[in-house]
Amino acid sequence: MSGQYASEVKLFDKWKFEDVECSDLCLLDFLAVSNSGAVYLPHTAGRYQSKRFRKAQCPIVERLATCLMFHGRNAGKKLMAVRIIKHSFEIIHLLTDQNPIQVLVQAIVNAGPREDSTRVGAAGIVRRQAVDVSPFRRVNQALYLIAMGAREASFRNIKTIAECLADEIINASKGSSNSYAIKKKDEIERVAKANR
Repeated sequence: MSGQYASEVKLFDKWKFEDVECSDLCLLDFLAVSNSGAVYLPHTAGRYQSKRFRKAQCPIVERLATCLMFHGRNAGKKLMAVRIIKHSFEIIHLLTDQNPIQVLVQAIVNAGPREDSTRVGAAGIVRRQAVDVSPFRRVNQALYLIAMGAREASFRNIKTIAECLADEIINASKGSSNSYAIKKKDEIERVAKANR
């Protein structure tokens, strides 16, 4: 990779993409952290919604940024989301002494539910049926749950959202049940197991 560029691409000119590894093979295609996924800023202004599955090519840190822009009042404030992530990554590095991108990838691997339940119904009788979750949806769900956990933790709280996001990502990467995303994942999988 360093052969392609005069200098290697680092996120926020600080964090390397090269040594990031994904422990779950099936999620490799949907976690854009190598080649096209390596960016200086998680703000590429790409048109990832114009085609199905195009968003899998979107850098994973940028997808986290877009997940933070939910709830009307934050809509469109991508620079704010990027700034929050920048601060969070600094905090993650201070707390764990690891590459924050690696911690985020591990959190996504841990936080995506592997089994879910869907509604199967005919003629007014609806029952739940357990189904396996595709790798892409696992990544999408994990990002959504991590961002949601950070948002809820920081709401009406003295802690900034950057601190809450850092805590959420670190807990999720450890698989700790203090993480909102891990709690939700366990709940989803428990309900699915009951509906097998």
